[in-house]
Amino acid sequence: MQRYAVMFPADDEEEWAAGTEADHQATFDTDAEFAQRLVASGGAVVGGAALTHSSRARTLRRRSGAEPLVLEGPFAETTEQLSGFFLVTCEDADALADAAQVLLRAHPVVEIRPVEDY
Repeated sequence: MQRYAVMFPADDEEEWAAGTEADHQATFDTDAEFAQRLVASGGAVVGGAALTHSSRARTLRRRSGAEPLVLEGPFAETTEQLSGFFLVTCEDADALADAAQVLLRAHPVVEIRPVEDY
């Protein structure tokens, strides 16, 4: 069965921190509904995580010819930061995309990528 990473690259950490318990529960409920829809289509959530606040993140960067840099914070060269992900299995990528549509109620962007086993 094919594995996929279902990622949330645009969640707003400040908005989450300012949210109420009811706001957070609505997100958790949406995520649970996604898992139920995925199971109904023959797939499964097999892992995942919410990533901790970016103030505790570290970025390692190697520039050509220079010593590696270790920076405090998520200094990826992008305006969006990954806030969490699910690792899922599913035979049908279209069924996964259909199930993942519910996640847009709680996450402004949902990115799905196949996972390669090495």
